[in-house]
Amino acid sequence: MLNATPLAPSPRRPVSPPSIAGDLRVVLWDIDGTLVRTRRQGVFKDYTTPVLVRVFGTAGRLHELSVSGMTDLQIVSEALRDEGFTAEQIRGRATELTALYLEELERLTRGEEVYHALPGAREALEAVERRPRYLNSLLTGNVEPAARLKLRLVGLERFFRLPGAFGEDSHDRRDLPALARERLSRHLGLDLKPEQLIVVGDTPNDIRCARHFGARAVAVATGRTYSTADLTAHDPDAVLADLTDTELVLRILAGL
Repeated sequence: MLNATPLAPSPRRPVSPPSIAGDLRVVLWDIDGTLVRTRRQGVFKDYTTPVLVRVFGTAGRLHELSVSGMTDLQIVSEALRDEGFTAEQIRGRATELTALYLEELERLTRGEEVYHALPGAREALEAVERRPRYLNSLLTGNVEPAARLKLRLVGLERFFRLPGAFGEDSHDRRDLPALARERLSRHLGLDLKPEQLIVVGDTPNDIRCARHFGARAVAVATGRTYSTADLTAHDPDAVLADLTDTELVLRILAGL
């Protein structure tokens, strides 16, 4: 593992030709705590609580949970674990939940400046986008409409035109890299290998989902929950304190 601790709409580029397709790397970015952060704590529960009450009549134990690194479906399952709702019942309401997440988040963000891009995020995305070897995509626990809204609010949405994997796709974040690979391979007309995916995130769950699939893992200690030492203990391929050193980010990616 590399310990790299410094001190975290454009037109679509042509996909690499088949002769160098094996050198292509897709960088799968997490959002919360990696690219974007809230200006105050508790925002997720502010917009999730009314959604669960509207759909299931209760938010269960949501306010007791530490939700960092979980998918939205997993959070709902954990919150309602003692309320008699099965994972299958929750998955069956995923379309409704997704629409209501967006509705509540739009309501919240109309009245408050909630999100900001983390230092270095825009520069890192721009640098990756400029290099033919790399493509930017998303692997996030957020449901897709909420993910797109958060990125739009901080001016980062234009970097993400490719398919990815999202919080409505599974209760288990470990499923997301395989789903991302399948969608990206189909979209690009390539047979991407697990090692061509690089998951960048701020929690142990980001590292675990990459390892489970055979993808590369870069941890960034810009979330509120896990320090550089915490993330290092989970053996990612590299750890960054943040994204502010763009050249360091590129050197890390070049070695994966």
